[in-house]
Amino acid sequence: MPHEIVLIALDDVHAMDLGMPSQVFGGLLDENGAERYRVRVCSPDGGAITTSAGFAALLEHDISAAAEADTVIVLPGGGARAARPGTLDPRVRDALLAARARGARIVSICTGAFVLAAAGMLDGRRATTYWRRSEEFRSAYPDVRLEPDVLFVDDGILTSAGVAAGLDLCLHLVGLDFGITVANDAARRLVMAPRRAGGQAQFVDRWRPAKDDDALTPVLAWASEHLGEALTVSALARRATMSERTFTRRFREQTGTSPTAWITAERLARARELLEQTDLYVGEVARLCGLGSGTHLRSQFQRRFGQSPTEYRRVYRPAAA
Repeated sequence: MPHEIVLIALDDVHAMDLGMPSQVFGGLLDENGAERYRVRVCSPDGGAITTSAGFAALLEHDISAAAEADTVIVLPGGGARAARPGTLDPRVRDALLAARARGARIVSICTGAFVLAAAGMLDGRRATTYWRRSEEFRSAYPDVRLEPDVLFVDDGILTSAGVAAGLDLCLHLVGLDFGITVANDAARRLVMAPRRAGGQAQFVDRWRPAKDDDALTPVLAWASEHLGEALTVSALARRATMSERTFTRRFREQTGTSPTAWITAERLARARELLEQTDLYVGEVARLCGLGSGTHLRSQFQRRFGQSPTEYRRVYRPAAA
């Protein structure tokens, strides 16, 4: 019997994610030519739902399909992101809780994590979602141990970051079910690289103040242009005409991180740009970014992005690899 996967789609579902899991799981055959998976897509009522691409999708199944699933995957979109404990459709909540209770595997892609959190399924657990929605998620669900920088998290319930990270999570599921060889075959069939590890970082934009701050914004702009120089918290505080303590507090309020973490993130972001756009040696990239030596850059890069600078350049500047 094939492994039964049911996708739950709410209105304004992301069009790419509506079809992507079927592309990963569909057509995977065992050695006897039998399908390894059967994939069905459902909504609370069945029938037509809206998509983020402006067209409607006509679904054959309603939420009762989840009762037969081995794996339930909640898809992302506007309807999923809007989910809160008081507004989540009780049919969706009950179907998820019942599936979990009978041992089905529960998964979300991107902002589908909002639905799982609204159902109370992520409290106390590690989880992730699309990085642009991380602060919104953290504010709505402070009891979830959010990890906004990774591709996916497997903590009993599986959650992924946005867009392509959903592909990585789906391939991870194939690996769990049928082994790494089958997962790699699936990746080749999709003409994509083999699976990325879940702990690899999402390549997020740089931190910026939540709103323009007359004191902070010019300092951040100046620091971004002088990353190769010695940048200390005390020097930035003086430039902002604040005490170091006030500067640090205000900095965290506006960016959600510390000055030291911000400086490191900016330097690594600049290192990524240089690795993508130039043929400079890793040691020279490190010097220009203020990270000292190539050894230090490699260490920081591996810790932050889960791969070495050389591996990163091979993917994003293949002609220079």
